[in-house]
Amino acid sequence: MIRIDILTLLPELLESPLNHSIVQRAKDKGLATIFIHNIRDYGKGKYRQTDDYPFGGEAGMVIMIEPVYKIITQLKKEREYDEVIYMSPDGQILDQGISNSLSLKSNLIILCGHYKGVDHRIREHLITKEISVGNYVLSGGELPAAILCDSIIRLIPGSISDETSALSDSFQDNLLAPPVYTRPANFNGWKVPEVLLSGNPKLIREWQEAQSLERTKKLRPNLLK
Repeated sequence: MIRIDILTLLPELLESPLNHSIVQRAKDKGLATIFIHNIRDYGKGKYRQTDDYPFGGEAGMVIMIEPVYKIITQLKKEREYDEVIYMSPDGQILDQGISNSLSLKSNLIILCGHYKGVDHRIREHLITKEISVGNYVLSGGELPAAILCDSIIRLIPGSISDETSALSDSFQDNLLAPPVYTRPANFNGWKVPEVLLSGNPKLIREWQEAQSLERTKKLRPNLLK
């Protein structure tokens, strides 16, 4: 089982993606648990302050170190964590290899940034891994955190009804997945390739491998490097 603790200023943004479909199924089966911690609960003073202006005069607000430090310290007193992850645009780009590796862990903390980010001392002293979902900027780290959780949890045996399905996903072997089809075999004259109707597993597998390679060369040649 994997446990994921998510630290966020906006817990409501995580409610829908983490409470439906495969992620919810994994939770129901006891394969994964997700705990969402509101950083504001650890904020400073009467108004639970969690952000402040950056030194140096830049525009925007920065998440303060104190509330984040309090949460992480408290969680670490209760159990050991394999990684403390910060979702950041300038982190390592998320790929299938990272998801595969993290799916084998037991305890993860994910910190969602917001505003102009977090006090850099958090990244220097509390974070063990930084992950980005792409070379673009979002309003906060909540959606990237949900993406990361989904990509990890779906790999845990039992999360998907047909466990072999995840093994044939795109990127598992650095190739894109081959085309897939279902009934009817002929729709408006658009036909399913004959080989898929042949019933010959060897021919079908060879066709799928060739299609994967062809699609990767055409659409994502960088994966072949």
